[in-house]
Amino acid sequence: VLPVLQIEGKSMEPTLVNGDVVLLTKTTSFDRGELCGFSWNNKLLIKRVIGIPGDWIEIDTDGTVYLNGEKLDEPYAEQLSVGECDLEFPFQVPQEQYFVLGDMRESSIDSRNTLIGCVAKDQIVGKVFFRIWPFKTIRFF
Repeated sequence: VLPVLQIEGKSMEPTLVNGDVVLLTKTTSFDRGELCGFSWNNKLLIKRVIGIPGDWIEIDTDGTVYLNGEKLDEPYAEQLSVGECDLEFPFQVPQEQYFVLGDMRESSIDSRNTLIGCVAKDQIVGKVFFRIWPFKTIRFF
C-alpha cells in the first residue's frame, strides 16, 4: 500500500540525499512541486513535478525555468543549470503526462532529456509524502 524507496544518487539533493528512505503514497493526481516516484527502465526514480498536462515549459540558457510564461520560484534547487537538455522550447506537456526535474539540475537526467522525457501517468507509482530515514531528518512532504 505504501511503497518504500531508498534514494540512490545525487539528482534530488539537497531535498533528498543518497541513502534517505522515503514512503510514497499511491495516487493518480499530482500538483506542481510535489515529489513523485515513477518507473523507468526497470528502476524507480524520484523527481519533482514541474509541469502538469497542458502546461508550457521554457528553460533559458542559465537554467531558469518558466512555467506558462512566468518565472518559477525554485528554492529547492541550489544551482540552476540547463543540464542534459535536448528539447526545443517552448515545450507543451502532453495530456496524461508530467514534466519532472531533479533538484540538482546539473547532474539530473529528467524530462529535459528525451531519454526519459515526460512521465506518463501510468508510469507513476506514487508521491513522496514522508522521509523515514535517517531519523534526524524525518519529515512530511
